[in-house]
Amino acid sequence: MTDATTFKAESPAREAWRMFRRNIPAVAGVVMLTGIVLATLWGTFFYGGNPYEIVWAPHEPPGVTPDFPLGTDYLGRDIFAGLIAGGGPTLAVGAAAALITMVIGISLGALAGFYGGWVDNLLMRITEFFQVLPTLLFAMVLVTLFSPSLFTIAMAIGVVSWPQTARLTRAEVMKIKELEYVTAARAIGAKNRRIIWTVILPNAAPPLIVSATLTIGVAILFEAGLSFLGLGDPNTMSWGLMIGSNRAYILDAWWPVTFPGLAIFLTVFSVSLIGDGLNDAFNPKLRER
Repeated sequence: MTDATTFKAESPAREAWRMFRRNIPAVAGVVMLTGIVLATLWGTFFYGGNPYEIVWAPHEPPGVTPDFPLGTDYLGRDIFAGLIAGGGPTLAVGAAAALITMVIGISLGALAGFYGGWVDNLLMRITEFFQVLPTLLFAMVLVTLFSPSLFTIAMAIGVVSWPQTARLTRAEVMKIKELEYVTAARAIGAKNRRIIWTVILPNAAPPLIVSATLTIGVAILFEAGLSFLGLGDPNTMSWGLMIGSNRAYILDAWWPVTFPGLAIFLTVFSVSLIGDGLNDAFNPKLRER
C-alpha cells in the first residue's frame, strides 16, 4: 500500500521571498544598504568626530593623519565624521520623498483607474501637466519659495516625482478591477472605497513596491543635485551638502567630493539591486520558470 503524498501550494509571498533570497545581487544590495544604514545610525558611537568642528588644516589628504582617515574639507572639517553624520538626513530625505511620491501617485492613480470617465480624464490631464514640467527646475522653485530644509526638500521631490507612480497605479487598477474577485466584492455590497483600498490595491502591491524602492534612489540623487546647486539645508549635514560646499575646490582636493559621492553611489546602487531583485521575485513569468 503506497502512502499518498500531499503537495501544498506555496503562497505567492513565500515564493517571491524564496526567489529574492536566491538572487545574489539583490541579497548583496540588502547587505550593503543595511551596512550603510547601521553606519549612519551607530557610527557616532564608535567614531566621535564632530562634522561641524574645524579640527585640522584645510584639505588634508586622506591617510596622512590617523585621527582623520579620509582627510579634511576646505574648512578643515573631518570628512569621515561628515559622512557618518550626513547619512541619516540623506536617507531620511530619500525615504520621506519616496513616501510622499507613493501617497500622491497611488491615490490619484487608483481613483483614475477605478472610476474612469471624467474622473480619469481630469486626473490624467493633471498628471500630464506635472509630467511635462522640468522636474529639477520645478523642485528648485519650490525649495526656494519655502526656504531650504529637509522637510521642504522632501516635499519638493515628492511633488515633482509622483506622475510615473500614478500612471503605473492606474494601469494596475484598470487591469485588476475587471477580475472576478472584484466583481464578487461588488456583489456582496462592498463600497467603492473599500474595494479600492482593501481588494484592488493589495493585489497591485508588487509593482508598486518595486517602484517605491527605486524612488528612494531617485530621491537621494535629487537631494544631492539640489544641494550641489546650493539649495540644500545649510544647517544640516548631508552627503549632497558636502559635495555642494566642496565643488569649487575639486581641482585642488578630490577627496571632499569623492567620498560623499561614493557614499551616494553605493546607496543608490544597493537600492537599485534590491529593486531589481523585487521585480524579478514578483514577476509571475520568472516564478513559473
